[in-house]
Amino acid sequence: MSAPVARARVDLDATAERLERLGLSYAAGRLAEHLAEASSQDLPAHRFLDRLLDAELAEREQRRISTSLRLSGLPTGQTLGNFDFAFQPAIERSRIETLATCAWIRSHETLLIQGPPGVGKTHLAVALGVKAVENGFSVLFLRLEELIAALKRDADLPASRLRRRKYLNVALLIIDEMGFEPLDRQAASLFFRLVSYRYGRGSILITTNKGIKDWPELLAGDEVLATAILDRLLHHSHVINIKGRSYRLRDLEQAISLRS
Repeated sequence: MSAPVARARVDLDATAERLERLGLSYAAGRLAEHLAEASSQDLPAHRFLDRLLDAELAEREQRRISTSLRLSGLPTGQTLGNFDFAFQPAIERSRIETLATCAWIRSHETLLIQGPPGVGKTHLAVALGVKAVENGFSVLFLRLEELIAALKRDADLPASRLRRRKYLNVALLIIDEMGFEPLDRQAASLFFRLVSYRYGRGSILITTNKGIKDWPELLAGDEVLATAILDRLLHHSHVINIKGRSYRLRDLEQAISLRS
């Protein structure tokens, strides 16, 4: 190695070390690559720096999204990109795309996705949760039974500790599969406390196989409590009703057809 090349290598390593000390680890690791590219394209210094910093920012954003998705509890693999809108033509794609902008989350509104089992409620909820994470919002995905178990465990916590629970302070709480089992009175009361606390503070997305008229039966048969909960949920809300065919039945029919 010639002396000029060796000197350049030392200078490059020193620059990479400074980038590391500044917390720009991705830029440090890609420094040589970007310098070679800048040299081959005869880029001015500011363009080289812009590209290097853009690469660092993009990597940080990807790490943020990956970490947030992992902490959210969202199931993997369900996105708007792989949702079969053609199979559910009753769903207005433009409306879902509007919800995907997350304006409703910024306004602390509620989204109810109603429909029978298998029509894609959970897929849509997860996909919108992914979009929320990508847009910088904190998200927590829980099935109703998981949420109720957590609420019961925390029922006697003092308010100062309770407020730190993730289900109270995330920007978007997704509650999946509401309606398969009715809630007992304690669970219904705790659910009311949750909805009341989040009202005006954070968004809730609920998937349910029950229509609004069936909620009193779902909530321990208490019509007054159901009215109080629905009053808060529906005050600033969006409701999507899915009345199409079941994806699972379609897949079963296709499997049977292939075997026959």
